[in-house]
Amino acid sequence: MSVHAGSEAEYARRHQPIWEELAAALTAHGVHNYSIFLHPETRQLFAYAEIESEARWAEIASTEVCQRWWKHMRELMPADATNRPIATPLKEVFHLD
Repeated sequence: MSVHAGSEAEYARRHQPIWEELAAALTAHGVHNYSIFLHPETRQLFAYAEIESEARWAEIASTEVCQRWWKHMRELMPADATNRPIATPLKEVFHLD
């Protein structure tokens, strides 16, 4: 994901804190230890979340609060026609437990 030029501060502000109902939906769907990092020069975002299952993670997208959040954030970042932020999957090249 990424943030439009000049929207970095507003993007950060809207996450301080995120809506309580969105946080509740995330934890209700098994999300823990969730962080988003911003690369200041490229405006790329890297999200890290520990999840209980891929299926429960995917279900979040269909919740009403997630749909509202995406609409709320659309002006700040590239998104598709459904307001979902455009994201490019990353390939894991190293992992250590």
